[in-house]
Amino acid sequence: MKIALVHDWLTGMRGGEKVLEVLCERFPDAELFTLLHVRGSVSRPIERLTIHTSALQRLPGIRRHYRECLPLFPTLIERFDLGRFDLVLSTSHCVAKSAVAGPASVHICYCLTPMRYAWDQFDAYFGPRRLGRPASAVMRILMNRMARWDQRTADRANRYVAISHYVAGRIRRYYNREATVVYPPVDTDFFHPDSAVGLPLSGRYALVVSALVPYKRLDLAIDACRLAGVPLKIVGDGPDRVALERHAAAGRSAQQSVADVEFLGRLSNEAVRDLYRRAAVVILPGEEDFGIVPLEAQACGRPVVAYARGGAVETVIPDETGLLVDEALPAAFAEAIRRVIDRPFDPSTIRRHAVRFGRARFGDEMEAIVRETLEARGAPKPRTAEAHGW
Repeated sequence: MKIALVHDWLTGMRGGEKVLEVLCERFPDAELFTLLHVRGSVSRPIERLTIHTSALQRLPGIRRHYRECLPLFPTLIERFDLGRFDLVLSTSHCVAKSAVAGPASVHICYCLTPMRYAWDQFDAYFGPRRLGRPASAVMRILMNRMARWDQRTADRANRYVAISHYVAGRIRRYYNREATVVYPPVDTDFFHPDSAVGLPLSGRYALVVSALVPYKRLDLAIDACRLAGVPLKIVGDGPDRVALERHAAAGRSAQQSVADVEFLGRLSNEAVRDLYRRAAVVILPGEEDFGIVPLEAQACGRPVVAYARGGAVETVIPDETGLLVDEALPAAFAEAIRRVIDRPFDPSTIRRHAVRFGRARFGDEMEAIVRETLEARGAPKPRTAEAHGW
């Protein structure tokens, strides 16, 4: 059986790439199709596959400016020739779910989310405050067209698998399709507590690990930590970094608090793990479709303060592994941060909850869905890593 994996783009190891990594390990004979591949930006299990890219790959400076090519993505994803593959597995948060499989192929989409900027978060990405009125008006026309294309091509996947019940609801609302829920993988073997960490909570910091993009609401985390008087470390990079640094600097100049905000950029997994272990609290201020970071933090035994919407309500147990905040307001988050720091949380209890979301569980559940879907169509089973004796 010939298998194609389709992924939007490969520019770093974020949540979607960690999903893809497990699929690459489970289906090592697969070929990978992606709009753009920044070599060396993803893990070895992904890099070792045969990787096919789109015309974007040949454009100079595309690594920094690929998001500006968004209107071209539908055409580019449709140009991939997948007719020779029996099984297509797409991992999609943008256009991968609309790849055109062969007429006899089975296409299973692991949907990270229907594309946010084309549906319900246009203003956060392309609103007048970000682009100005003329440019925003043009982007609204383009994104309306993108949303119609996204909905029109929703039936190209034979089956949808969602990362959370929250995303399953979005798939139902925007695509009129039902989805099975399989929570994404968390590397709970790698992310674990360090018994040597014994710093008092009062000497620690709040931590955010995130792409620096609008819907993550990192401005809210900055303001909340300033109100709480707690230093904040931010790991990650993205197009909003300059604006967020300015926001943090404006708060300092206004002398709202002595609390520092430190932008650390992208770090190694080992460095991020070390930061998790020593954090007093890990903050998730935005509405996430699932949210790997809260579970990585919990695997390290650290409590989480998260917005009580989206995937966080499926991954954070209030008063046991952290706190959920009902209002996306700095004062509400500041109060929750203070409460977490002032009360004891049991690291072993927090970690036991996170272990339920491990990588082996994800791989097993996805293999079972692939087998079940293929059997229902009378197709042969694929060769997995186990078949290779790995």
